[in-house]
Amino acid sequence: MIRHLSIILACQLLGEIIARALALPLPGPVLGMIVFLLLLIWRPAYAEQINSTAQGLLSHLSLLFVPAGVGVVGHIQTLGSSVGIIMLAIVVSTVASIVVSVYAFTLTSQLMGRNND
Repeated sequence: MIRHLSIILACQLLGEIIARALALPLPGPVLGMIVFLLLLIWRPAYAEQINSTAQGLLSHLSLLFVPAGVGVVGHIQTLGSSVGIIMLAIVVSTVASIVVSVYAFTLTSQLMGRNND
């Protein structure tokens, strides 16, 4: 399990290094996921080995939101003065993500030949 966590975190670290070294507009963890995906494509046996560790991380994903919640509570006064803008951003981003998800699902369905129209 330690080895598998080390691989996952090494991919994230590599993503951070790439993002900062090349001044890319993508976050390091996103690049780390791409590196991790390439690793799993290159070595498919890792997918089976890392599966249980990844499932364990996903089952405890809510714990990763605790620091963000503490940050929100720590800056509640700042957030209170901007509540209208924050609510607008939440609504617009939610609608945009739903629309993009629909189009991505439709395109994927068509590419896979499973269009039931």
